Amino acid sequence: MTMVPDSPKLAPPAIQGAKGRNVIAVASGKGGVGKTWFSITLAHALANASQKTLLFDGDLGLANVDIQLGLMPKTDLGSVVAGRLTLNQALVPYPEGRFDVIAGRSGSGTLANIPLSRLQLLGDDLILLACSYDRVVVDLGAGVEKTVRLLTQNAGTILVVTTDEPTSLTDAYAFIKVTHLDRPGTDMRVVVNMANSTREGERIYNTLLKACEGFLKISPPLAGVIRRDLKVRDAIRNQTPILTRSPNSEAAQDVEAIVSTLLSSADR
Repeated sequence: MTMVPDSPKLAPPAIQGAKGRNVIAVASGKGGVGKTWFSITLAHALANASQKTLLFDGDLGLANVDIQLGLMPKTDLGSVVAGRLTLNQALVPYPEGRFDVIAGRSGSGTLANIPLSRLQLLGDDLILLACSYDRVVVDLGAGVEKTVRLLTQNAGTILVVTTDEPTSLTDAYAFIKVTHLDRPGTDMRVVVNMANSTREGERIYNTLLKACEGFLKISPPLAGVIRRDLKVRDAIRNQTPILTRSPNSEAAQDVEAIVSTLLSSADR
């Protein structure tokens, strides 16, 4: 597994405790694992389960939630960071999915370089806004940069998306390691995406689990396996959520199963 260099601890968010427990951060060690597609489908499935849901595009370097949804928002995080709008004013309803969206700034990497202090305030504002929702899904950027780690600290649950690619598994392990060092005891769960079968997905998960248990002495549970499905590519190409375009597809059903498990564990 890749060694992760030691790095300074990020300052904890100003608002802690019960607030933020309804925030689900979707992370990955690397790009190309279907993280944004999963974030969108997760938000849609939560909304379908009668959860008032907000989808926050926290990939500050390569925001593309709006592109996958076919949205052309008049407001985005760029205006919030510039101080022209509050976070609440940047909300964009997505009626087709019955959830709200806060879009990033597509095609611009400028938000990835915002000062840590401003990022801290953005994270705190998100926790305040989360009080108005049942669930908030945060689509994080890939990697373990400061922007990703700070937004991660505001989450009650972190879903780490990986695939069977060795680099994906290695980078997922690196993300879990850094997050565990920053916040021991964090509720981290693994999602295996694009698996050829449920059994293969479980095998991929067990590979990652052995590394976590052997080196970190932690056992992040499996949140679920999403099977490889050509309907996913079709939905992305048509800028339509898969739960709208192909609600009976295997991948859609797998995400709905993950939501069912998340809601069941939250009720305990």
